Amino acid sequence: MLQEIGFCLWFDGESKEAAEFYKSAFSGFQIQSENPMAVNYSLYDRKFMHLNGGPGFSINPSISFFVNLTSEDEIQQIWEKLSKEGQILMPLDAYPWSRKYGWCSDKYGVNWQFMLDHECSSVIMPTLLFNGENNGKAAQAIQFYTSIFPKSETLLIDRYEAGEHDTEGNIKYSQFLLNGKPFGAMDSSMNHAFNFNEGVSFRLMVDTQEEIDRYWEKLLTGGKPGRCGWLKDQFGVSWQIVPTMLGKLMMNPETAPKATYAFLQMSKLIIADLEKAVE
Repeated sequence: MLQEIGFCLWFDGESKEAAEFYKSAFSGFQIQSENPMAVNYSLYDRKFMHLNGGPGFSINPSISFFVNLTSEDEIQQIWEKLSKEGQILMPLDAYPWSRKYGWCSDKYGVNWQFMLDHECSSVIMPTLLFNGENNGKAAQAIQFYTSIFPKSETLLIDRYEAGEHDTEGNIKYSQFLLNGKPFGAMDSSMNHAFNFNEGVSFRLMVDTQEEIDRYWEKLLTGGKPGRCGWLKDQFGVSWQIVPTMLGKLMMNPETAPKATYAFLQMSKLIIADLEKAVE
């Protein structure tokens, strides 16, 4: 059974520091586990992992986290905390779509969009920005992702019309469900200096090898395999497909070193080989 689709943020030795920063900013933060390699926590109703992966990748705006809140005061407080030492992409202000909205990246490069929503059903929604060679492919990606995961459907697609500030027919805003949780996607014809990379990845936690095999095969269509259970899909979005039993092995000081050595040798993770490695 697919347990969750979580989010992994790539850090260069700052994973614990960043987790403490978000704990101080958000009321919905709850730590779950931590070790020198990773910190796991929940933020409102979504699961996050901070990975101390080294200097290899930088987080950029290609995947941002849309935060819907019902309190203007709460938005203001979080905004002031996260935008300080960060970068403001769209000021916190009134816009046609919301009385209070803003987009900023924090000092770690993580991008946040905040919006006042008195009827929000889920607080956090990851949003993918399709630009560059991916421009115009948001609709294709939504169809691809919703065909793979259970409890998935398209909820809303709003397209640019003639005369608006992007290509007619491109997706301006969308919402869709994957495994019962909301995601967003949009297109941009602007010449951005970034695209999807390993800085932000989606993390599938599954119970069985059959599930690993199935999601690996489907997500890999047109994409590229990586190491340690990672792959890039046809749009360049990074995914990790991880068995739940690996978490138990990594939490045990006796099995963690052997399990780590074993999965570092793998591309797709093989449960039987992980179990054999810690015998």
